[in-house]
Amino acid sequence: MALFLAAAAGFWGLGWMLGMPLQVRALMIGFLYLAVIAVLLVLPEGAPLRQTLGGSAGNWLVLGVLGGLAYGYAVVLKRLRARVRPENKADTAQAAPDQTAPLTDAELDRYARHIVLRELGGMGQRRLKAAQVLVIGAGGLGAPVLEYLGAAGVGTLGVIDDDVVDASNLQRQVIHSEATLGMPKVFSAQTRLRDLNPHVILRPFHRRLTEDIAEDLIADYDLVLDGCDDFATRALVNRTCVALGKPLISGAITQWEGQLALFDPATGGPCYACIFPQEPAAGLAPSCAEGGVIGPLPGVIGTMMAVEAIKRICEIGAPLNDALLIYDGLWGETRRIALTRNPDCPVCGAVPSTESS
Repeated sequence: MALFLAAAAGFWGLGWMLGMPLQVRALMIGFLYLAVIAVLLVLPEGAPLRQTLGGSAGNWLVLGVLGGLAYGYAVVLKRLRARVRPENKADTAQAAPDQTAPLTDAELDRYARHIVLRELGGMGQRRLKAAQVLVIGAGGLGAPVLEYLGAAGVGTLGVIDDDVVDASNLQRQVIHSEATLGMPKVFSAQTRLRDLNPHVILRPFHRRLTEDIAEDLIADYDLVLDGCDDFATRALVNRTCVALGKPLISGAITQWEGQLALFDPATGGPCYACIFPQEPAAGLAPSCAEGGVIGPLPGVIGTMMAVEAIKRICEIGAPLNDALLIYDGLWGETRRIALTRNPDCPVCGAVPSTESS
């Protein structure tokens, strides 16, 4: 064994001096190991070299198995590390803007039409810059939400979606394009927002929102906008927002009709489960794929969601936390339905509320 270790160390050191890659040096030692096994199998019992090498191939085979297991573990660990999602790694292509810094001259020029608004002004624009908003879904509703909040100067936007861009999306999901077909939607959206406004940060999460990550993800944001298209995810987002005390703006669309509301039990309003405690019966609320959707409708509702988000961040106007706004594009009608909190709601019934001023 000592002879083998000395030879292996010699090969390794020689390879290092010659600048050989690690894989080549490991391969040289592997050949040395196979040579030892061959010698032990070929030489007769009692041969001096065989006795020097231990006399039996069994111990060497055990050593080889242990070495193989260690190598396999290292390979698996390397692959697991390589699978760390790129959206969770720092983007080193360009330095991230400092969202706590005062507005720059370039930002003052960009947001001039905001700043002259009496209700918003410079203070409101600074609040937008400091805000952190999470968007659930980069599809029909997520597309206009991301574009308009990004253009408005919301400093940090997160978006989570596990889907990729398909040709059927382009009829309404205008943040995507032919050039990004097949690309994960969150990265397609990131590409678009980089071109639209370099002063904002977009954090893309290419995965499905699940119970095990929801709380950690949502905890990092001030406000959540939900534009997903399935009830289970909506219910999960609502439960998590209620538990963390985060306001939630929820939108939905189908065919010619859309709706939106702000759910914030901490300020006295209802939560999503107060209004929609159970999943709709099959066929009652068809998805866009099942029932179709007119192309501009997501833009209408998504833009309204963005307006509500800006109002909430800047603390201006009347929030939609006590009403459900319904828009019917086919008949050009808008209805407002008053909402009240359900004291027996299993999600928010025990949450204390403080009426906002």
